[in-house]
Order: sequence, then structure tokens, then C-alpha cells
Amino acid sequence: MASDQPASRTGGPAAHEELARGVDATAGQQRPDEAAGRRRTAVVTGASSGIGEATARALAAQGFDVVLGARRADRIDTIAAEIGGRAHRLDITDQDSVEAFAAAAGPVDVLVNNAGGAKGLAPVAEADLDDWRWMWETNVLGTLRVTKALLPGLIDSGDGLVITVTSVAALSSYDGGAGYTSAKHAQALLHRTMRGELLGKPVRFTEICPGMVETEFSLVRFKGDAERADNVYAGVTPLVAADIADIVAFTATRPSHVDLDQIVVRPRDQAHDGRVNRRI
Repeated sequence: MASDQPASRTGGPAAHEELARGVDATAGQQRPDEAAGRRRTAVVTGASSGIGEATARALAAQGFDVVLGARRADRIDTIAAEIGGRAHRLDITDQDSVEAFAAAAGPVDVLVNNAGGAKGLAPVAEADLDDWRWMWETNVLGTLRVTKALLPGLIDSGDGLVITVTSVAALSSYDGGAGYTSAKHAQALLHRTMRGELLGKPVRFTEICPGMVETEFSLVRFKGDAERADNVYAGVTPLVAADIADIVAFTATRPSHVDLDQIVVRPRDQAHDGRVNRRI
């Protein structure tokens, strides 16, 4: 027999009817951090430039206490001062650095795994093993180290969120990109596996897969060759860092029962199969 009592925030007919009418069924219910009277804390890795910097600024604008992590301490110190955040040097390839960072960050509600990157565009037959090693250390093991260090606190927060910025390279392959695409596939599977392993725990997981975003990404990939990096975006209107940061901020401000599992975003000029419309 159906109950006459209103459904709880976990679901039920009454809650679904309210959501269908545009009513927030969780209105009036506080997150654990709100009940404790503290701001939510968000950690952003790779926060010294590009998507990481833009994300730190976007989350600060949403009222988060933002902890910026990156190797370039001078850059994150400046950004933190501008947004009222906190900066701690972080090398995600070094376990001691990760542990020190986690201790300094304190209680955390949101983790944005943004640090990573690509090096080189050589075919497999000409692969540079040092480049491959760097890509796997940063994209895969770096994400693992940071997430593992902060995960207990994220669960203890009562409403944790892990956002991992992977790439459309985690969804496909392309010539010359095996080192990067394999690392991004592995990073994505690490993230997606945790979604299942921690089902039932108070922590959510969102993977954001950007396409072409004009940042320092290509400059790093081509080891400082600015002309080659610029050619990647020639004749195209690419995404910019703020576009991805907006998505991160939106994700981080959803109600606790909403999990945006995966978000794929590309510029209008880029198709899903790797084709690019260049107006040149």
C-alpha cells in the first residue's frame, strides 16, 4: 500500500513529482559542511595555468575555499592571493609531495584532478619512452596518488565529489597519439572504476572529456615549439579554459543526489571522429 507520507530526499513518488514541477525536493536540507557552519573546500591540481587556473577562479566565485596545487609555486601563490584561496606546491609524481599537500589542505569536499598533459606526437614505431613514462606518471599515477590521499576526507565530508578532467582522447585513438591516448584511457578507467567501487558511499564522480582547448597544452606537447602549437588551432575557434571551468563549477554546485557521470565537450568546429573544420 502506498504511503501518504512525503518521500524522503532519496526518492519516491512525491520527490519525483516535485522535481518534475521544478521544485527542489532537497530544499531546506543542509549539507554536512553547511550544518557545521563552514565553507566547502575544493582542491584543484594543475592550478597554475589554463583549465586549472580558470577552475580555481570559477570555484572561488561560487564561494568555495579553493586550495591550489601545482609545481609552479610562484604562479599559484599569485592566483591564490587574487581569489582568496590557499596555495601549496604540489608535484603529483612525487608521493612525499602529495602527502604533504594532503596534510596542508585539510578537510576537502571537492577534488578536481586537472593536472596532466601530453608530450610528443610520434608514431608507436618511433615512441620516446621518456615521453610515455612522463605521460603515464602525470595522467595516471598522479591522479591515483592525489585521489587516494584525499579520498578518506572526501568520504568523511558526507558529500564528496571527484571531478577528473580527462579528454576526448580517452574515448578514441589517433595516429601519433598512442602515448597520450593510452594514458588518458587508463586515467578514465581509474576514475570510472571508483564510481562503482564506492557506490553507496557519500562521494560522487564526474569525468569531463574536453576536445580542443587552447591552453599551454600544445606548447608542452611540442616542447616549447610555439609555431607548431599555434598551428593546432589555426582556422578553428577552439574552446578556452573558462569554458571547461564553467562546467566544473556547474558540476560542483549540483545537489548531492545528482551525479553527472560523464560530460563530453568539444568546440563546434570539431566533430566526434576527429574531423576539424578549419577556415583557412
